[in-house]
Amino acid sequence: MTTDSKPAVFYWHLWTDADGISRQTRCTMTQFEKTAIAPHTAQQWIGVKTTDTATVFVTVQPIGWIGDWHENPKPQWIVPLSGRWFVESMDGQRVEMGPGEISFGDDKNTQPVAEKQGHRSGTVGDMPVVLMIVQFESPSPLASPCRLR
Repeated sequence: MTTDSKPAVFYWHLWTDADGISRQTRCTMTQFEKTAIAPHTAQQWIGVKTTDTATVFVTVQPIGWIGDWHENPKPQWIVPLSGRWFVESMDGQRVEMGPGEISFGDDKNTQPVAEKQGHRSGTVGDMPVVLMIVQFESPSPLASPCRLR
């Protein structure tokens, strides 16, 4: 990619289908504008993906940690900083991610199926995973795969 080429950034979207089943779809963000982020700074590719009040968390999941089935409490970007983790959706898909990969957690209003509701996640490998989570206050509109471009 040259500096003048519009970027494509991949992310995993955890969302709920019309039957209340959580699913994961690999998506591509392509809506970027070349502009300066602040006055007197060099231009870069910027794509605003959400506009809302947000809280930023950093979490550390120990080796062997696996969370119970749950929905994301609010729409949230999840960015692995170190280590590897997985997300398993109700449809049985398990996605493993590490630094440089991102996920948008957006599974709300799932319906319980065989003691599963939402998703579960956990660490992979022999080191803890450090995650940065950017959580938004407003609920998402009706979820659909790849709604953030």
